[in-house]
Order: sequence, then structure tokens, then C-alpha cells
Amino acid sequence: MRFLRIFFVALLPFVVAAPSFAAQFVPFDAALFAAAQNTGQPILVDIRASWCPTCAAQKPILDRLTTEPAFKKLVVFTVDFDTQKDVVRNFHADMQSTLIVFKGKTETGRSVGDTNEGSIARLLRSAAG
Repeated sequence: MRFLRIFFVALLPFVVAAPSFAAQFVPFDAALFAAAQNTGQPILVDIRASWCPTCAAQKPILDRLTTEPAFKKLVVFTVDFDTQKDVVRNFHADMQSTLIVFKGKTETGRSVGDTNEGSIARLLRSAAG
């Protein structure tokens, strides 16, 4: 596991800098998150649960928005609400369907249970803009 973490941390600059037309989605890893913060990347932390209908409603919205050119540099870290409780606590999230955005190390906004495409787009722009 440690090898994989080192491998992914080493690859992060290439993943983040790679020309693409969509944001990068990756499972949450503390070292990768810190590396993305240190490069000043726009970041979305998506705290979700497989059984959550609100999370299921957010997924196609996020998939659609993250293909827009404005969000192509966005790195999306997915956090499993049920299995990553320590990460959920560290982000001070009380429930699944929590979206938290950062520009580098600065949190620029968060929402809980939002399924409105316009307000989610505004949230993402607060980090990407």
C-alpha cells in the first residue's frame, strides 16, 4: 500500500498537468490531497455513500460539470462516507452528499445535499476561478 501511495504522489504532477478536457477523479488519499493543495490546484472533495440517493443525484451533475473547460484543472477526491470515517471527521463533515472545494490550501466553499446544477457550478467556480 505504501508503494502505491508513493507511486501516486509521484504521478500527481503529471495527472494534474496532463492536458485533458475533464477534471481528474481520484479516491481520497491524504498524500495526494496535500500534493494537490501544495500545487495550488482547484480541488473538490466529494464525500459520498453508495446507498445515498442524494449522492446518486449529484454524480451525473458533477460528471457533466467537470467536463466543462472551466473545470478541467479541478482534481476531485472521492471520500467514502462509510469506510473513511477518519477522513470525514477531518473535513468536519456530518453527512454524506457533502461537497467541499479548495483553491490550494484554502477552503472556498461547501454544500450538503445540494442537487441544483447551478449552485453546484457556482461552488466549483469558487475554487476554479
